[in-house]
Amino acid sequence: MGVISTTMFGAESITWRPDERVIEHANLTAVMNEGGFASYEDLFRWSVESRPEFWQMVCERLGIVFSEPPVSAFAGTAIEPAWCPGARMNIVESCFTASEDRVAVIHRRDGKNRTVTYGELRRRVDRFAHGLADRGIGIGDRVAIAMPMTVESVIAYLGIVETGAAVVSIADSFAPHEIARRFEMTEPVLVVTQDVFHRAGRTHPMYMKVVEAGAERCVVVETGAGIPLRDGDVAWEGFPGADEPFSAVPVEPDAHMNILFSSGTTGEPKGIPWTHLTPIKCAMDGHFHHDIHPDDVVAWPTNLGWMLGPWLIYTSLINGAAMALYDDVPTTRGFVDFVRDAGVTILGFVPSIVAAWRSAGVLDTDDWPTVRVMSSSGEASVPDDYAWLMRTVGHAPVIEYCGGTEIGGGYIIGTVLDDAIPATFTTPTLGLDIRLLDEDGNRTDEGEVFVVPPSIGLSKELLNRDHDTVYYEGVPKSDVPLRRHGDHMERLPGGRYRALGRVDDTMNLGGIKVSSAELERVIGGVEGVSEVAAVAVPPAGGGPSRLVVYCVPMAGVPPDTGRWKEEMQKAIRSELNPLFRIEDVVVISELPRTASAKVMRRALRERYR
Repeated sequence: MGVISTTMFGAESITWRPDERVIEHANLTAVMNEGGFASYEDLFRWSVESRPEFWQMVCERLGIVFSEPPVSAFAGTAIEPAWCPGARMNIVESCFTASEDRVAVIHRRDGKNRTVTYGELRRRVDRFAHGLADRGIGIGDRVAIAMPMTVESVIAYLGIVETGAAVVSIADSFAPHEIARRFEMTEPVLVVTQDVFHRAGRTHPMYMKVVEAGAERCVVVETGAGIPLRDGDVAWEGFPGADEPFSAVPVEPDAHMNILFSSGTTGEPKGIPWTHLTPIKCAMDGHFHHDIHPDDVVAWPTNLGWMLGPWLIYTSLINGAAMALYDDVPTTRGFVDFVRDAGVTILGFVPSIVAAWRSAGVLDTDDWPTVRVMSSSGEASVPDDYAWLMRTVGHAPVIEYCGGTEIGGGYIIGTVLDDAIPATFTTPTLGLDIRLLDEDGNRTDEGEVFVVPPSIGLSKELLNRDHDTVYYEGVPKSDVPLRRHGDHMERLPGGRYRALGRVDDTMNLGGIKVSSAELERVIGGVEGVSEVAAVAVPPAGGGPSRLVVYCVPMAGVPPDTGRWKEEMQKAIRSELNPLFRIEDVVVISELPRTASAKVMRRALRERYR
């Protein structure tokens, strides 16, 4: 399953190295052998130079089902592509090619782990689709889901898509006014929700939030809270229709299947449609880069309001694997036990979860014998945390995964064929390429990321913005088409990459630009500190911005801002620039985050001001 190594790679430490068994078992090795590619580099080069042929191979390998086959793999241009022209399909059909007796979902209910087979899941999805169709819901309609990531939300999600309607994804953490904004943008004809949900020992309202947000009709999963439903709303148990197969409604490949939203930390969030093709990108990333096989169990604490919710559904089911769903916070010993008891083999998370495991001491070296691949997304990770995690688990790499809702997955990642160095990437995802450009549009080893289209998964429209203006207007001139993405990335010696956060999070300190992620990487290892967030705050009267660091103490550790500031300043002086001086260190119980777990640095700046 790979070996732990202390070999040095430049200034970074190789923490995991694949052994012969990992390499022989990898999906990448199989496709390289089948295609006659001598190396991963050869496969990658072919995937970006022959994109129609690459994506045709992906569809065939994943067993994508078309009710009417495409006349070709690709038509159009890089900026205005048409993938699979002439085809008719419903992506739900591609989720049920595994045998009916295989496990599709492992979920915790009433403190016990329960399983749902592919056959049972399909029957329940079909019954929900019949319930929708009986009420006249289908092509052209939108149905919102606002609830935790449970087996019922998965059934509802696939049932909606099966009818040809589109899911509106809403995070369970949103306040009523945020839910209302998303209702106004999408006008759902129905909302699937839950009466309440329980998290970390607390009960949170859900049904009443969507009612306050203006939901016209609801289907409500009842958990025994005794909350009365409005006239016209229906309990989950009374909604499904006939217990017989439902014929998935075929649509054009570009038909909307899911409406997701950007984080929306400022202004109105972007409404980003996913089509019936987008899940192919999700499943490809899982198949080749996360090395998901049919006997795997995939867990990623998430919800449908974040792209990794739909990603988890499609990546697991299209690859014939099982998904594991946990019904509480993932930072506790309870989640550690769930991962072990469910036999999870592929485990994803965000950096803050890893920081919490380390701070609380809930993870031991013998806890996860079945986990063979870990993955991280959401924001820039802390190398020291990830080195600790790989050493603790002892036999699994962390595959860094960076992309976005408008990508349909990732644009840069790693593979199980590569040595794992904490908090670094090794390659753009197959079928995509990237360019790093400076402010003058020149290629550089540290700069803004631009994606080289086309690719299945890349968005083609936005509900409430002009798509071309957002992603293509004003991009630098180049020998290839470029698409704006907005991440700040560094190419390291040897060809690896390190994420430096969003370009918007780059700060100017004393006339020198530095990213918040780079500062946080350097100062994040101070003893007693669980998480940090660096922000630049302009003084009220004008003048140069001041560096303010927010710190979350480790559990049970009394704050010591004087020592923390001194040690952080020393680290900045030795590793970055002595001109970067910390103005203030502020203690905070937890960092404010979006539904997708990104730190809301703008909120911290406003809070300090």
